[in-house]
Amino acid sequence: MSTVSTTQSTAASVLANINTREKAAATSSEDMNARFLTLLTTQLKNQDPLNPMENAEVTSQLAQMSTVDGIERLNKMFQSFVDNQSASDSMQAAALVGRGVLVEGRKLSLTESGAIGGFELDAPADKVVLSIKDASGLEVKQIQLDDVEAGSQNFVWDGTANDGAKAAQGVYTIEMSATMEGEKVTGRTLEFGPVTSVIRGAAGTDFQVGSLGIFKYDDIKQIL
Repeated sequence: MSTVSTTQSTAASVLANINTREKAAATSSEDMNARFLTLLTTQLKNQDPLNPMENAEVTSQLAQMSTVDGIERLNKMFQSFVDNQSASDSMQAAALVGRGVLVEGRKLSLTESGAIGGFELDAPADKVVLSIKDASGLEVKQIQLDDVEAGSQNFVWDGTANDGAKAAQGVYTIEMSATMEGEKVTGRTLEFGPVTSVIRGAAGTDFQVGSLGIFKYDDIKQIL
């Protein structure tokens, strides 16, 4: 009995929506007819009785007026679409709050659990060398990767130094070099940070990435 009741309720809701859409379509058609009659009446009222316009002129002016009215309504519809799309983008962007991302930068923060970093290549490379350095500029760890595709990549450093010792927790810097058959491949290092807030402005949606700063969506190279 409960299933039947639920089905009937759903059907009633669907039918109500259909009737609402049909009424809205009918109202829209009536509005268009009313607009045309208003334009025609206004045009005829403002004619000079001593110098009436030809039928072709009246039709031409009515067509121009109708076109302007149509463009105005189209602009309103488009603006409504843009506003709705912007709101939708903001809702999707809000889902990134709390997620980790990679943006362009040279810092690498080592914690007890390790460190997450990344890099981006403009073309494939058969050899990529990452040099992790301390505040004094001394290399603590070197990581070599082979046969890396173009695009953004991430890596995890467990904190083990070149000599096998455990590196001190803190902030390090990354330097990268990449080659393909001995020829240099252009690229850049990426820095990890959490998305802490979303900022919606006139120019679009921006992201506050921890203490790294404010970035646009295109600045985010990877979502982890």
